[in-house]
Amino acid sequence: MNVPFLTRSKPSRGGAPAGRLLTAKPPSARPGTRGGSGAGGSKSSGRSRSSSSKSRGGRSGSGKSPPAETWRDALLTRRGAAARLLMAAAACAALVVAVQGWEPTRQTRLGDFAGDGIAARVPFEVEDSIQTESRRATARAAVPPIFRNDPSKLAGLDALFSRQLKTLASSESWDQVPAPARAAFGLAVSEAGENREAAETAARNQFGTFRSVLLGLPVESADDRPAAPERLEVLTRELRPLLQALGQIGTLNEEALRANDLADDTFILALDPGERAPPPETLSEAAVPAQQHTIDWLLTQSESLDVAWNAAPGLSALRAPVERWLIRSVPASLTADPAATEEAKLAAERAVPPAVTLFVRGQILVPPGEVIDGDAANLLAEEHAALVELAGLEARLTRAAVVAGVLAVIAGLIGAFIQRNEPRLIVDPGRLASYLALIVAAVALGRWLSFDPWRAEAVPVLACAMTFAVAYNQWLAGLTGLAVSAIVVFSTTADLGHLLVLSSAAAAAVLPLSRVPSRSTVIGVGFFAAGVYLTVSVCVGLIERQPFVADLPDSWAVAHPALMNGLRGAGWCLLAGYFVAGSLPFIERSFGVVTDISLLEMSDVSHPLLQDLVRRAPGTYNHSIAMATIGETAADAIGANGLLLRVAAYYHDVGKMLKPHYFIENQTAEDRGRHDELAPAMSTLIIIGHVRDGVDLARQHGLPQRIIDFIEQHHGTTLVKYFYHEAGKRAESEPGHEGDAEESAFRYPGPKPQTREAGVMMLADAVESATRSLSEPTPGRIENLVKSITMDRLLDGQFDESSLTLREIRIVEESLVKSLIGMHHGRIKYPDQKD
Repeated sequence: MNVPFLTRSKPSRGGAPAGRLLTAKPPSARPGTRGGSGAGGSKSSGRSRSSSSKSRGGRSGSGKSPPAETWRDALLTRRGAAARLLMAAAACAALVVAVQGWEPTRQTRLGDFAGDGIAARVPFEVEDSIQTESRRATARAAVPPIFRNDPSKLAGLDALFSRQLKTLASSESWDQVPAPARAAFGLAVSEAGENREAAETAARNQFGTFRSVLLGLPVESADDRPAAPERLEVLTRELRPLLQALGQIGTLNEEALRANDLADDTFILALDPGERAPPPETLSEAAVPAQQHTIDWLLTQSESLDVAWNAAPGLSALRAPVERWLIRSVPASLTADPAATEEAKLAAERAVPPAVTLFVRGQILVPPGEVIDGDAANLLAEEHAALVELAGLEARLTRAAVVAGVLAVIAGLIGAFIQRNEPRLIVDPGRLASYLALIVAAVALGRWLSFDPWRAEAVPVLACAMTFAVAYNQWLAGLTGLAVSAIVVFSTTADLGHLLVLSSAAAAAVLPLSRVPSRSTVIGVGFFAAGVYLTVSVCVGLIERQPFVADLPDSWAVAHPALMNGLRGAGWCLLAGYFVAGSLPFIERSFGVVTDISLLEMSDVSHPLLQDLVRRAPGTYNHSIAMATIGETAADAIGANGLLLRVAAYYHDVGKMLKPHYFIENQTAEDRGRHDELAPAMSTLIIIGHVRDGVDLARQHGLPQRIIDFIEQHHGTTLVKYFYHEAGKRAESEPGHEGDAEESAFRYPGPKPQTREAGVMMLADAVESATRSLSEPTPGRIENLVKSITMDRLLDGQFDESSLTLREIRIVEESLVKSLIGMHHGRIKYPDQKD
């Protein structure tokens, strides 16, 4: 928090007596103050040349207020404020979307403790997965195997039948019949031993009977006449409709039944090639037992072939041997189709509606004192989904408006804090946009990671808080961390205990980050935050669950989830520390901050810019080193960042290396008269130009903006007095040059020091240079010189925007005097050493 600057009145300009403290006023309210911007400790990056010229004007002791701003300035100010309000409104809208503010929050997580139990808020249905799977398994098992019928496999059987008939007809005895023909018509003998003779006799008699019927002759004359070819052709033609009927039905044989592991009563579905399976509900009607596709069953028990038999009188006379031939000769025309079967099974599964269990409003979902396990978490998720589905458009819009209102209140409180304590955030639109974007990203990631099984909302929340602690200050980081924690918690579990845990961890992550001397510091902060998270989480869990009450069974089972949640959250805190430590370079570039790690890297004398300074302007380099030493000590004395000042001091005068011989610390004997040949105004431009040249060199070498700010501000808007007085003398002695001594032309363009460190560096720079001009730098002279320079800068208003107080200026003054006396201390003059 910036402390208002107490100014001292000037004795020569009236007002209060010298040394009397006046009432504290911000710079913009002080009458006649040069360059006062009224921005507290903020840096006015948009300062124009005209405004700088106005700031160089004389201070007025009349007490009149500064001129009112023009209508154009007022319009620009209003536009800027409107733009910032629009950015804040956009951030609030983005947060509403990120937390899905139009939906009710799901307030339970896996492993949470249901102290008073959880009842259903709305009626809803839940699918009974076990019952559903059982029904689908039954439906899948009911799907019969699908076979494809290929009638072409029966092609050529009529020709085979004709040949074998001719063989039988041409054979005069059973012995002359070839073995295949015997087997095909059932005339073969399979018995052995004593029964073989009787079997052969029976086979011979069957052959005789079959041949007689085949030839249409009486049995006793069958061996004496040849078969008529016309009769054999008629029998073959009569067989063809029978084969065609079998092909249309589809046939199976014993070999096909064994290959497909089919029993006679196994239902199958025969389909033609390319035919689609019927719907699941009609599959059972279209399927038949596998036995009904066997040749034996079709010939003996089916009525499907009766028409063909009735149309074949010749074959009917030979029906028994022909049936034996068909059983032995007709192949299986049905082939299993596993792909079609699986598709039908899946279709049957999909056709089964899920089995549901109905829950009514008020029904207990989780009993009191129970820990939410996986089944309970799934049940609560279904209940929440039903609640979201029942919410109408009006209810959603109302809830979104309420959430937006809460976010607007939080944004207003944080905005008021920023305007009072961190105004540079509001002044710079880029910084404000980065700040708001990081908050939105942290909330969105925090909510997304808060659900099971991750529960990792601590990572973005802590990373956000730690980033702001590094980029700005601990107060802003702590307030922002608390706000982000509250938004994330109330958009997820709405559990005050969890809010306490998360905000405690965020505070623990912010408190040690006043400085970042090394990456291990950030990692150590992660460990510290992890310890706080674990401790607070376990304590809150034990308070909520009360597991160690007398006579309470399973106390450890109730307390164990609290410990596991704490350990898990602690692990995420560690991850956040490592993440921020690895992201420090990105944070520095994005927010324009410089950590001690970068400062230590830039303090290395091997830096190319410092090497150039040593080589081209050694006197300036020595001045910078000496100034850094005394300035760091003074900054540390008032609690400012001494390391930042020391590193900035190394680079503050790098612009002098472009014209080193125009600056006295780099001049040799032959360079002493360089300014004598130039007009005072030209010499002033060269002297003042080293600030602009230094800024350009710093940007070319990639120095951070905070170091560049020191280069711009280390002279503020001070007057180059030597050349100003020289110009005054010339104006008095040379007519026509009266306008050459205008004071505004001999002042640095500024801006004035915007931070305490920049103000200390201005004093250190001035007093270190001035003490080198003392012929005898005694302690008294050094002290008087330092006080004189300090009072001159104070009365010139150079510290008005730096937030330095009179007490701090006095401490800085004392520190500088002490350091300079030490640097210019005298030594004992030793007598000459005798031989």
